[in-house]
Amino acid sequence: MAEVETGRYTVGVFKDVASAERGIDALKRQGFPAESLTVLAKDTPDTAGLLQKVLGRVPDRVDLPGIGAALGGGSLLSLLNGGSRDASKAGLAAALTRVGFQPHDGRIYETLTDRGGVLVAVRSEPRAADALSTLHCHGGGNAAIGAWTGRV
Repeated sequence: MAEVETGRYTVGVFKDVASAERGIDALKRQGFPAESLTVLAKDTPDTAGLLQKVLGRVPDRVDLPGIGAALGGGSLLSLLNGGSRDASKAGLAAALTRVGFQPHDGRIYETLTDRGGVLVAVRSEPRAADALSTLHCHGGGNAAIGAWTGRV
């Protein structure tokens, strides 16, 4: 059985930077603090600008199997950069299985991000349904909750 982290994430992938910015702004209006968000996207000037705005700092650079050069920030990114195994070599899909997503879901998120999508993850189990609804309403494709124990 896969090792699962205790933090639960709601994840969606936006088709582009403009859509992601609208979705992130909506999450913030719903009361989700910036520190509850993880954003990950391929390394481009547009994504660098979005991440700088969301994170309030220069984003981290990571080289991920299946995606290549990427920029990101947030607590989910720590699963790519550390822990007991080198998850950055295993990739985004493997990191997502550690927070309760099925392997095929992780591969879908990895593929969508590789195709230019912007992955947004919200760490907030008590409000996972709110995060899911907000991601769906603002264009977060394939939005889902990983290993959530609550009810919708």
